[in-house]
Amino acid sequence: MRMENRAVTFPQTKTILNGVNVPNVQLDDVMAVLNMRDAWRFLLDTISEPLTLDYICKLNGFIARNEALEWGKLRTGSVGISGTDYTPPIPAQTDVEQELQVILGKDTTATEKALTAFAWGARGQFFWDGNKRTSMTVANKILLSAGAGMLTITDKHMEEFNTLLLDFYNNGKPETLKQFLYDNCIQGISI
Repeated sequence: MRMENRAVTFPQTKTILNGVNVPNVQLDDVMAVLNMRDAWRFLLDTISEPLTLDYICKLNGFIARNEALEWGKLRTGSVGISGTDYTPPIPAQTDVEQELQVILGKDTTATEKALTAFAWGARGQFFWDGNKRTSMTVANKILLSAGAGMLTITDKHMEEFNTLLLDFYNNGKPETLKQFLYDNCIQGISI
């Protein structure tokens, strides 16, 4: 939720997930937390299913429910991104499907695929809303399916992440962002 500048603390999130009303938390923020919960439930229930555009649309359907013009469908109009002049093109289904297959078909590690998928989806802005959250969830499906950890951006790294993401929106070069995510945002178990 921090990635979307939602003013919800971890204890408040836990309380919301326990079904208890939290004073001073906006209804939109409560809905966003519950939407992410539902997206994660869907992901965990379908972890062995293949990652397709249809699957990504279903994830976005949970994530952006009641937040956008449409959710769970590729956008059909123009959008802007705050803080940048970059305007992502309107996505064409066949192009998005082909790009996804290229990412997933490369002979690289699951971690590389996950970071590439995150960057691709975040910059592509395929949906009316929830693009970063959807891209993060897609990256985590790739990582979890391979037993390669999780991608999480902590408060400590949020400012630098946002700066690098804006740079990436502007220049279209994901390497610096991906290296930052690899170095700081992939969590796993050390044995």
